[in-house]
Amino acid sequence: MYIATTVTALMTLGQAVGGADPVGATASAAKIESIWDFMVKGGPMMIPIVFCSLVALTVVIERLVSLRRAKVLPPPFVRGLKQVLEESEGDKRKALDYCALHTNPLANVFAAGIKRLGGPLQLLEKRVQEAGEREVQRLRKYLRLLSVIASITPLMGLLGTIFGMIRAFQTVATSAETLGKAELLATGIYEAMITTAAGLLVAIPVLISYHWISAKIDHLVTEMDALTVEFVEQYAESPPPPRDQETQAVASEPPEEPQESGDGRIATPAVTA
Repeated sequence: MYIATTVTALMTLGQAVGGADPVGATASAAKIESIWDFMVKGGPMMIPIVFCSLVALTVVIERLVSLRRAKVLPPPFVRGLKQVLEESEGDKRKALDYCALHTNPLANVFAAGIKRLGGPLQLLEKRVQEAGEREVQRLRKYLRLLSVIASITPLMGLLGTIFGMIRAFQTVATSAETLGKAELLATGIYEAMITTAAGLLVAIPVLISYHWISAKIDHLVTEMDALTVEFVEQYAESPPPPRDQETQAVASEPPEEPQESGDGRIATPAVTA
């Protein structure tokens, strides 16, 4: 879809520009009949623009394949993990082995929580949060590259246009044959504008793809967070806080019994300052 839209737009722009030139040798030289003519007439700056478009297309395809819901949040994984914990009566080793067999972000987050089952709840939540942040960074892999491409391709197109304008006016200024022939200047200007059009044709689909993939990642992260919270609430148990050893020692000592003196009075233990 991305490359088809770009190719169609380039062909349409090339036909429109080519049809607008005067008839004659100049019009024949300026006519654009293919994508190759479009890139050649755009000048050297078309090379990095085309390269950026190919990189962006590769990233978009790779992210769409990697971010499928069945690959990030497979429903059978959660059911299977709960079944393993129930059958093994909470055996963490078997649960970790089960998570190791599944290479998906949800399994990595659950494995970090399973390692801390039975420990302090605060530590378990911290480990799960850290694992979740690492998985989110993996899900967002290459997105910064898309953002950079969407930002620099219009600038590269504008730079190519500036170079083309300089070249066109320089040709007019240094050649006596161009005096009074505005069509020659117009040809140079329209060829210079090709790079700006190419830069925008790359940047717009890339920017749309960037926000679309970002929204998809946010949705997957929200579902992952809900499943993790449900798992922690179901299997995590916070142990009672440890009692102070001195308090336990005092509580374990039997109380002193009052002693009766020889004259029948009850002697009280002496209190030393």
